[in-house]
This record gives sequence, C-alpha cells and structure tokens, in this order.
Amino acid sequence: MSTSRQTVAVLGPGGVGGLIAALLARAGHRVRCLAGDRTAAALRERGLHVDSVHHGEFTVPVEAGTVLREPVDTLFVTVKQTALPEALDRVPADVLGPATVIPLLNGLDHVALLRARFPAARVLAGTVKVEATRTAPGRIAHTSPFADLELAAPEAEFAPLAELLREAGLGVRLRDDENAVLWDKLSFLAPFALLTTRHRADTGTVRTRHRAELLTVLAETAAVARAAGAPVEAETLLAVFDRFPPTAKSSMQRDAEAARPLELDAIAGAVLRAARTHGIPTPATARLLAAIPAAAP
Repeated sequence: MSTSRQTVAVLGPGGVGGLIAALLARAGHRVRCLAGDRTAAALRERGLHVDSVHHGEFTVPVEAGTVLREPVDTLFVTVKQTALPEALDRVPADVLGPATVIPLLNGLDHVALLRARFPAARVLAGTVKVEATRTAPGRIAHTSPFADLELAAPEAEFAPLAELLREAGLGVRLRDDENAVLWDKLSFLAPFALLTTRHRADTGTVRTRHRAELLTVLAETAAVARAAGAPVEAETLLAVFDRFPPTAKSSMQRDAEAARPLELDAIAGAVLRAARTHGIPTPATARLLAAIPAAAP
C-alpha cells in the first residue's frame, strides 16, 4: 500500500469525519466524502470549512457523492451507530475491495459487522478522542486542542499510514490489543454518556452532586472490561473524569438536547451484553439506561 498520496473515502463527513477529511485534503490527499444528497451537493459547491482551535480556519475542496463508485486506499467510517445500517448502502463491497477500513464509532459490535460486510477489506478497530461538531453541511467546528486516533494495527505494517495521518495533523497511536483499544474508550464513555444524559448535567455537576452514583457505575464498567480481557481500573477512569473540564458534555447528552437518536444500544447496550456474558452484575448501569428515555427532552 503506497502512502505517499492516498485516496481516502469518508463515510459520514460530520464533526469527526469532516475534520479528518479536511485535514487529509489539506495535506494533499484525494478525499471523497460520502453523504446524503444535500450534504454532498454542499461539499461539491463549497468544500469543507474548518474552524479549529488547533489548526486554524481553512477551507479545502473535496470530492463528494452519495455512493462509492471507485476503489480507495482507506475508508473512514464516521457515522453514528444509529445511522450505520443505512450509511453502509453507500459503500458497495465489490467496489471497496481490499481497502483499509477505519471505523471510529462508539461501542464494540460494529467491528464484526463491518468485517462481515466487507470480507476483502482490512477492518481495523479504532477510536477517536476529539471535540468536533458539524454546524452546517460542510462546516466543522473543532473545539479541542487534539484529534487523536487509537488503532488496533501492527506497527510493522501500518506505521506508514500512521505517519501519513500524523503529517496531516492527527494524533495516532498503534496498539496490538484490539480488545483494549475498544474497552479503554467504552469503559469511560459509558458512565460519562449515561450520567450526563440522565441528569442533564455537565461533568462538573456529575462528579460533585452525583459522585456516589458515578463511583458505582465506574466500578461496574471497569469490572465488565476486566472480565472481557481489558486491563481497566475504576481508579484510572475516575482520575480521567476528574481531569475533564467541568463544563464538558457528552455527545449523547447533546443528541438528547437536540432530540436526535441516542446511541444507547452501542454504548450502554454493549456494556450490559458483555456483563451478562461474563456474569458481572451491573444494576446501576441498567437503571441509568432504563431512565434515560424518560429523562431526555
């Protein structure tokens, strides 16, 4: 796989996908965004505009369409889990072929789904840490000083791709343990998303007014992660939570405020399914999940 100039497709050019697409296009790679008619038309007409606290403000042209019509080197899948089944119709498996597929979705189950959908491709488990929002079709606000990818991929094989992404302005870490990559994020994200959404509260409020519940849910999630084979400790998760800006909100909370579909199954559902598989009791997490539909606007 040549990495001097990549042809990259981005399925779902929203906050995360739009930022990745724009950075790669600015670095000189050929980028094709796959989206609905309205978004694709806006991208063809005006390109991608990014307003970033780290990368500045810039606009870059990209290709855009509703369906992948030619092979690419790499496909980023950056839709939310709630939109994944419909979005995958935009990527015919026979067109994609042996590309590298990098899904940056929450949860666990999407990796197996993508491998079954694209048997000739190399699907890498991956996560992203970033605060980026699509404010309008083709317009991205990047409000964190980082955009960090963690990929489960062998260093010897994927070091050139990682370096290419770093040169474009993304942070990249390669790890051998796929299970650890996915659970490291989910074990923090599930308590963060569920508690902020259930209580309609920012991080600071959760870790003060609802600290006892936070400690319980962190302990449950860490226990499930360890049973699943990932080295996760509740004390480590709490330390990360306590370092978060007090005004931070989860993306699930923002989706609830905007009356958008919530990724409850991908996030809480994944934890609870793993808990049942390994016989770990998770009553506090289950109560949060049950309460969120009534708590959401």
